[in-house]
Amino acid sequence: MIGRIFAICFLFGIISMADIEAQTDKKTTPEKQVAQEYSQTPVITKGTVTINGKSIPYTATTGYMNITDDNGVVKGTMFYVSYVRTDISSEKRPMTFAFNGGPGSSSVWLHMGALGPKRVVMTDKGDMTKPPGTMVDNEYSWLEFTDLVFIDPIGTGYSRPAKDEKKEQFHGLDEDITSVGTFIRLYTTQNKRWLSPKFLAGESYGTTRAAYLADHLADRHGMYVNGILLISMVLDFQTLRFSSSNDLPCALFLPTYAATAMYHGKLDASLRSDQEKTLQEIRDWSLNEYIVYLAKGNSASEAEHNSVTERLSRYTGLSQKFIASTNNRPDIFRFTKELLRDERKTVGRLDSRFTGTDKDAAGENFEYDPSYNAVIYGPFTATVNHYLRVTLGFESDLPYEILTGKVQPWNWGSAERGFPYVGDALRDAMNKNTFLKVYVGNGWYDLATPFFASEYTVNHLTLEPELRKNISMKYYRSGHMMYIEKESLIQFTKDIEQFYSSTLSQ
Repeated sequence: MIGRIFAICFLFGIISMADIEAQTDKKTTPEKQVAQEYSQTPVITKGTVTINGKSIPYTATTGYMNITDDNGVVKGTMFYVSYVRTDISSEKRPMTFAFNGGPGSSSVWLHMGALGPKRVVMTDKGDMTKPPGTMVDNEYSWLEFTDLVFIDPIGTGYSRPAKDEKKEQFHGLDEDITSVGTFIRLYTTQNKRWLSPKFLAGESYGTTRAAYLADHLADRHGMYVNGILLISMVLDFQTLRFSSSNDLPCALFLPTYAATAMYHGKLDASLRSDQEKTLQEIRDWSLNEYIVYLAKGNSASEAEHNSVTERLSRYTGLSQKFIASTNNRPDIFRFTKELLRDERKTVGRLDSRFTGTDKDAAGENFEYDPSYNAVIYGPFTATVNHYLRVTLGFESDLPYEILTGKVQPWNWGSAERGFPYVGDALRDAMNKNTFLKVYVGNGWYDLATPFFASEYTVNHLTLEPELRKNISMKYYRSGHMMYIEKESLIQFTKDIEQFYSSTLSQ
């Protein structure tokens, strides 16, 4: 999950008392000590969750997976929680590997926001409830139609590099794919699930990982997945990164600016009366006129400048004076600060329905993202720490790294000085495995990974017509984490269940 907010991944193996005693035994060899240091028996618990009026029993496994190199040397330990339904044979039951993004985010958001058997309680809109937060049985859990494995990449959650191993070997575009791919291979092998249909579910940067991972698993391990779920997608970072040499985001963020302005009553009533019609009008203008104007740069005429200024003001709710002062290129952080400046409020980046208050109204950018710091961070942190220790019985005094910057610097490989892009990996995976289906979920009010950027990316994958049909796009009237809003959660779950059903029936 989550745009410019980056997090550190952190990998660790807890040592049991028996391990400690063995390590102090003079007869224990150094090699045995190393092996024991990264070993811990997973904690297994039983539970049930009621979905659609039916009680579904499951086994939860919480623990670490040793991540090894090709010579069997432990390089790190990756924390995970899995749920396996027990009233159905698991051998050929679908299984889904799920993770969030960052880079540097744990899997808590998907785990306890929508997919798992417990979820954090939010208001119907998606606001936090009174601290410290609480959880309930999740009647919308995906456990009804798929087993679930939640992965915390190294540097997040309780995951850590092995002793004396450098964290840099995990913190990069390629490095991350290698370690998470190793986890999936090991989990599949150790749990005898090679004949189970497999799905990858990622959110935000997790979609980057999922798309790249599908191709990596096929090429490196001969593991072909059945479906990929891309929730708040980013495969092409050129669509998101505003810079003096990249005008593309100016056009691709515009429909989400408009949706946000409509939500807060800042657009004319004529535009608010039919939101979807207005957003389509803005898409068309952005691609057919605005993007051409942007490409002209200083060669655009004064008449063109003035016409674009007027149109942008109409579509964003920002004044023509302000729009003109940005050279007709308002970036996301100026927009979130400016839209409600006259009310001394800011709007959220992850979910622009939410507002915050800075110490003054004169700044260029907001001081914090109200849709993260004032909505989701507190309740998800409190709840997951309680759930892992009390309900699942996994004890650790390490901080569970929710979303951290300790994974920085992130190695972007050949794209270090440019724009990372994994669309080619997704296209390759779909060409090699024509049965592969892809779901893309988008929030109207997501300013981290705007829906128009997702559409643009999909439309530039250069897939043949038959394969284009394998991609389904869905939209929700919420933000980056569309499932925190009650109506969107309900529709989201229905759409996902239909995706699994149609994927597996073909």
